[in-house]
Amino acid sequence: MNRTTALLLTAVLAAAVPACAGTGSRPTVSILASWTGAEQTSFEAVLAAFEAKENIEVDYNGTRAVGQVLRSEVQQGTPPDLAVLPSPGELATYAHDGYLHALDDVIGPQTDEYSSQWVDLERAATDRRYGVAVKADLKGTIWYNPKRLPGPKPTTEAELATFVGDLAGGGAAPWCMGMGATPDSGWPGTDWVENILLQQAGPDAYRAWAGGELAWTSEPVRRAWLTWGQLAGPTTVRGGPTSVLLTDFADAGRGLFAQPAGCLLDHQATFAMSMYQGYDGYAVTAGSDFDFFPFPSSTGGDRAWEVSADLAAMFNRTPESEKLIRFLASAQAQEIWPDNGGAFSVNRKVTKAVYADEVSKRIAETLTSPGTFCFDASDLMPGSMRTAFYRAALEYVNDPTRLDTVLVQLETVRSNIGKSEWLDFPCGGRVTVGPR
Repeated sequence: MNRTTALLLTAVLAAAVPACAGTGSRPTVSILASWTGAEQTSFEAVLAAFEAKENIEVDYNGTRAVGQVLRSEVQQGTPPDLAVLPSPGELATYAHDGYLHALDDVIGPQTDEYSSQWVDLERAATDRRYGVAVKADLKGTIWYNPKRLPGPKPTTEAELATFVGDLAGGGAAPWCMGMGATPDSGWPGTDWVENILLQQAGPDAYRAWAGGELAWTSEPVRRAWLTWGQLAGPTTVRGGPTSVLLTDFADAGRGLFAQPAGCLLDHQATFAMSMYQGYDGYAVTAGSDFDFFPFPSSTGGDRAWEVSADLAAMFNRTPESEKLIRFLASAQAQEIWPDNGGAFSVNRKVTKAVYADEVSKRIAETLTSPGTFCFDASDLMPGSMRTAFYRAALEYVNDPTRLDTVLVQLETVRSNIGKSEWLDFPCGGRVTVGPR
């Protein structure tokens, strides 16, 4: 039998059997998210618990290019049942365009499980609930190896500058850094600018800037960029600018554990824990091999935290997708993540006992505290602004002397974006989208 005949016969036989007739196959639900590697392993533990509980098979697709893949599938009319989005900006866009199903009657308000600020963040700048914060992270955390950097850590911006200057005189570079993050290289640099601006200028200026109301050429924004360059410039980053541009953000922290040390500080979100623990060739433990201190405020006083969250949303409403998103929103599901390290819940019913180490417990305690949280600004910006911001971070690393030109270019992009495209939400607030 030749190949063509065999294929035709196979197709005919397949067509003659009803899809679920006598196969014993379970119902399925599809979900798309950005998690790969160690993070995927952690998420798959959650999905395995769901499959065992509901006898529903989960088709998981993990890719760093989650935004691009999702847009393509939506345009083709074949979106996944659920998708986990990295920003409320994308969530609000899909909700506004009518692609999402509101979740209010699926999972309820959960006001006893989330603080008021997290309820607002979870609504993603809408008046209805379109997302579930299944995982959250603090940003503005500076990681170090306690065996190499014992003793007190800086508590003001001036102390941090002195601390970095002192480290620069040793054998290892003060900062680990990598801008690589295909297909969104540059975003690690935006985290620097965002966090510095928040600590220097405060939540009001941060909100105005993230909402498109504060110019990129303004003094607070320019000062934040300059501070980044002064703290982590060409002479204080491992390998210099070329290495920073070529290094993937997930690999940058390896220098903390290398022999001899390659670098001593890593400015990265709390998901760095799972990256560190997943490095081949290094068996590292939270607390003894890595710990963090907060990026200091300018004065050393009360600080606002920059945060990010992964938000699950429903594109296709089926009994299976309802059950999965209800499960993902539950404390039961969110207590599974910490067992695998580097995942944090903002659900107040998730007890701190599920976190295996004191570092994780500190992070979880902060995320569920009544403090001020400001969402990652670039994640809220319109797509064209966000992309320009990523590129600007790369340009600045490559040549800090071009800062003023870079800021003018960013301001040109901002001025050409309509007011309705911006979200007034980074530290609270609402906009309204229509129901579906």
